[in-house]
Amino acid sequence: MPANAGTDTKNYLSFFLFWLCSLPFIWFPVHQIRHLFTVKSFISPIAGIAFLAWAIKKANGIGPIIHQPNTVHGSQLAWAVIRGIMSSIANFATLIVNDPDFSRFATKPNDALWSQFFTIPIGFAVTSFIGIIVSSSSTVIYGETIWNPLDILSRFLDGASSGERFGVFVISAAFALAQLGTNIAANSVSAGTDLTALLPRFINIRRGGYICAAIGLVMCPWHLLASSNQFTTYLSAYSVFLSSIAGVIICDYYFIRKGYLEVKELYSAQRRSPYYYVFGFSWYGYTAYISGILINIVGFVGAVGHDVPIGAQYIYNLNFFAGFIVSGGMYYLLARLVPFPATSDKWNEVDSDIQHHAESSVYGRDATDEESRYFDAVLPGDKGNDIHNKRR
Repeated sequence: MPANAGTDTKNYLSFFLFWLCSLPFIWFPVHQIRHLFTVKSFISPIAGIAFLAWAIKKANGIGPIIHQPNTVHGSQLAWAVIRGIMSSIANFATLIVNDPDFSRFATKPNDALWSQFFTIPIGFAVTSFIGIIVSSSSTVIYGETIWNPLDILSRFLDGASSGERFGVFVISAAFALAQLGTNIAANSVSAGTDLTALLPRFINIRRGGYICAAIGLVMCPWHLLASSNQFTTYLSAYSVFLSSIAGVIICDYYFIRKGYLEVKELYSAQRRSPYYYVFGFSWYGYTAYISGILINIVGFVGAVGHDVPIGAQYIYNLNFFAGFIVSGGMYYLLARLVPFPATSDKWNEVDSDIQHHAESSVYGRDATDEESRYFDAVLPGDKGNDIHNKRR
């Protein structure tokens, strides 16, 4: 392949084969391949820990790794730590905004809350720790800092015995399995769901997943891994857009609507619907979203190599929080200045899965008479009457 391609024939062929092998898994709904994630949850941590132990052994213990002197000091060190935190948040920012794609399968809110409350912080912390130690070990082992752990794994093949080559193969296969699961959960399903919501007449989740896979190929993603700087710049830019979305979503649900949604009207395209806004677009949301991007845009220009004011760089170092706070604050301000319908003055999270919670329509309390009359109108058969009678 030409030098300006950003990759070589070997790596491109490996990427293409992985991409090709992942296509059949997009065909099936997530619940039909759930055991793939079960296997991944056992194999991937074992492989990661084995990789960590192997790197420490090659570095003659963890002591030489953690006792390496700092290369930056003072405020530079502090901002480097903050940028690292922002990169970590950006790494799972997609899970923040796409979480409903999976939490909607939970039978009750706590099923989604507590499992993620512990697994996401702990999982990402452990993964980051392994990456930091393994990457730092490369300085001790090879005399140069290799930022990509997979490149370190390939260096393990230099002068390796047959057993060591087999170990590299097993760990690589486990990482490939982990990446397959990540692609399905964080990319294919979320993209398919969003595209389905955008064009439900023409696209379903499966078709959306394949569209995402096609885009993933033509965008030449290997350019993003050309250097650590390009990779972190990409993560930061990714975070800029997702933080603004998260700010609007959180503000709308928790502070403006206070959990109240007219579920039936969410699927209505009629002008009288409280969610119709202006030709189906919420200018509140888009204004707040763009505001959250603008606060970071100057700093992003600086991150790609242009001279910008130092203040803009500092704001961009906090890109996720800056975008989240500005977009959420702007949305709250607009909603208060120009109120819109279907909101609540107090917490009123109506249970949309009425069939499974016939005794109560709202989490934590019984259905009111008004809600019962609503169920009488929208539920088939005698289900609504049953709820109303139980209230009596």
